[in-house]
Amino acid sequence: MPRRLIIRPGAIGDFILTLPAMECLKTDDLEVWAASQNLPLVRFASRTRSIAATGLDMLEFSPAERLIERLRSFDSIISWYGANRTEFRELVARLGLPFQFLAALPTDDCRMHAADFFAAHVCAGHTGPAIPCIECPRRDGGFAVIHPFSGSRKKCWPLEHYRELARRLEPHMPVRWCAGPEDELPGAVRIGDLYELGCWLATAHVYIGNDAGITHLAAAVGTPVVALFGPTDPRIWAPRGRSVQVIARASLDGIEVDEVLAAALSRGLQ
Repeated sequence: MPRRLIIRPGAIGDFILTLPAMECLKTDDLEVWAASQNLPLVRFASRTRSIAATGLDMLEFSPAERLIERLRSFDSIISWYGANRTEFRELVARLGLPFQFLAALPTDDCRMHAADFFAAHVCAGHTGPAIPCIECPRRDGGFAVIHPFSGSRKKCWPLEHYRELARRLEPHMPVRWCAGPEDELPGAVRIGDLYELGCWLATAHVYIGNDAGITHLAAAVGTPVVALFGPTDPRIWAPRGRSVQVIARASLDGIEVDEVLAAALSRGLQ
């Protein structure tokens, strides 16, 4: 039975967009190493480990024989980790480790969606679209979820616009705010386990949020999504799901509350 290791570092959104590629690489004996927060989203592997817990970050500086032997136990290692680190690549080559490196981000000249870019490298005959899917029980609870944050402030629609949107949505459906553990938003729902968060998002009538990892999560569990994009190209980075509507402007300030309200009430693309 071939043993395969997948190493995929990165933020939540990047990880979710790589899921179709990773599932294409599935074997009967598959281990996945990733950022600890992303591990609950891996539902198709035999085992998972946090990259930080493996000692991989120190391999170039203080090679541990136990780690090297573990890496040697795999028949193949597909790694989005270390692709741009020349010293790391040279070391694993000298050690004879069965690494295949893949680009962790789409190249500058990329003309395809990121999910298709990742999948095209590992799925024979892939023509797209690659759609991330995280199985969660889908039930429409009749409420809207607003997640007004992102990993970068420049990707955030102004909070006062979200507050106005919430006030105008309330006559139609309850609004529940969602936030990360360090986001300042009193009364918001905070669920640390991403799979559990995804299962909660799967009960929403509609989700509204920025270009952010949680927006990708909502799309992947099948919730209708309205995603607001500014500086990032949605042709490459838009969330993918069964019902996703992207509203994009060169400047997020150019997105009007009326437009987002109309999209939310229509539940995006059906």
